[in-house]
Amino acid sequence: LILGSKSLKSLCVTWVVVCGALCAVLLSQLLVRSQGQSTVSKRSNSSLDMIEMSGFICGYISCVFYLGSRFPQLYKNFQRRSTAGTSYLLFALAMMGNCTYGLSLVLKMPATKSFQALYFLHHLPWLIGSFGVLLLDVFVSFSWWIF
Repeated sequence: LILGSKSLKSLCVTWVVVCGALCAVLLSQLLVRSQGQSTVSKRSNSSLDMIEMSGFICGYISCVFYLGSRFPQLYKNFQRRSTAGTSYLLFALAMMGNCTYGLSLVLKMPATKSFQALYFLHHLPWLIGSFGVLLLDVFVSFSWWIF
């Protein structure tokens, strides 16, 4: 993977445009839903489902990109057998942030068993993102320590 390649740049530009369009659509849906709630007390389940499903999709896409963000650094460290130019403080602070964020999600889990599974399922992409990146950052820390 060459970071300066034309195809990677066009992929990034395309992705930014798609994300911008998705944000515009979702914001308009939220605006329509909030206006509908002020005039009608009972909201449509279909608009809630579409928005909630879009949130899950965004959460899982975010999770994939967030996890994927660590692999280029890990690859570079182990390929060069060096961590020169790597800011370990960035990774250390990210580890602390991911640890506390993941713990906040776990500690907010409902006490009743019947709601725990649903809560866990609804927060799964963010739990995977925070604890998964925390695990990958441990490998970055390990590479920093051995090199």
